[in-house]
Amino acid sequence: AASTLFHAVDLAGARVLIVEDAALLAMELETGLSEAGATVVGPAYELEEALALLDQPLDAAVLDANLNGLSVGPVADILAERGVPFVFATGYGDAGFDAPVIRKPYDVTQVTAAVADLLAPRR
Repeated sequence: AASTLFHAVDLAGARVLIVEDAALLAMELETGLSEAGATVVGPAYELEEALALLDQPLDAAVLDANLNGLSVGPVADILAERGVPFVFATGYGDAGFDAPVIRKPYDVTQVTAAVADLLAPRR
């Protein structure tokens, strides 16, 4: 019944990296982004895993600011260098990057909408 919301967001053809250490949340994100048409890369649960996924084409990323106690900063740095936009979905404060932050607990539709905003042609 709530699926009408997903139709407002079209991520068809977008390759979106998910970096999230909570498996359940990562799966929810994967489902939400897939339903919006995105090709999900990952999810990566560990920093090293996330870094290893960065050598493939990516259009956007959803990052948890803290991965099992480690900062996701190195991943964000590389994405920023390559001009790949990202959004933080996190329970922590400002991650220190010029990127949208969605606070946990969040609704997956908020994240898909934020990713769609990232990918919208800059007005």
